[in-house]
Amino acid sequence: MPISYFGVHNTLKDNFLPDFMKAFISVDLEGMPYVVIPGHLNLKGSLYGEARKITTEITLIVAKELHKNGFDQIIIADSHGPMVNLLVDDLPEYVEIVRGNLRPTSMVAGVEGCDVALFLGYHAKYGTARSTFDHTYSGGCVHKILVNGVEASEFILNSYVAGEYGVPSVLVAGDKQLMEDDVKVLTPWVEQVVLKESLSRLAAKSPSMIKIKENLKIAVNKAVINHSENNVKPLIATTPVKINLTLKSSEQTDAVSLLPFVERLSGLEIEYTSKNMVEAYNSFQAIVYIASAASASMSRMT
Repeated sequence: MPISYFGVHNTLKDNFLPDFMKAFISVDLEGMPYVVIPGHLNLKGSLYGEARKITTEITLIVAKELHKNGFDQIIIADSHGPMVNLLVDDLPEYVEIVRGNLRPTSMVAGVEGCDVALFLGYHAKYGTARSTFDHTYSGGCVHKILVNGVEASEFILNSYVAGEYGVPSVLVAGDKQLMEDDVKVLTPWVEQVVLKESLSRLAAKSPSMIKIKENLKIAVNKAVINHSENNVKPLIATTPVKINLTLKSSEQTDAVSLLPFVERLSGLEIEYTSKNMVEAYNSFQAIVYIASAASASMSRMT
């Protein structure tokens, strides 16, 4: 039986926890259970409605459990694609939601000022074998990104940004291979919930929703306890931050290398240095948009 803050909430709040606590949740789709085909992922997809329902249910389970455990406010960043995926009809009064794209710090917009960060529906980085929808931020542009020499998934990128604001990552739920490759290696203090075990890019095995709910509640309780006992820490990138980025096509690199702060290293590889992780992340976001525009422009020349 997991130790729960719910039963001793007032005592802990009075003696150990701040008077007002705020949690941040970033929500992606590709690492959600049962989400396995492109039709789950886009606004016109045949199974997009199913994916939205699954994602909203999981997100609210976590938000409600955090609230039970002493968090007064929950900031949720809707963070897949156009970033308008979550159903908002029945949000609890303690929830605020960040929606829409383009926005500063993208998938972690709203994390500043929070006490903890949680990541739901996260997936493995591009090039990972047997992982549904493996990609890193942009499937059309990004082959690989290194932060100070460390290859990063979206979870690691976003944890670095949260860490710069002093916010520790305490829980991640998603694809099993992300846990094995990144979470256990770079953030071993983070509680992990496997929502799917991928069999290929477009196939995965997931537990029942009943089991997932149980596992999420246990993990949230453990994460809150870890935070209260100072067993977690922010993931902080050393500064200045050097970003090495390999794109997927040379026209993308042609366009991006016009930026004065970017050094082109090869046909597909660029590098730049930023004073901190937030600046590096926002520059990366802008580079991805430029690269995407370059590819779109090329496709119209046929």
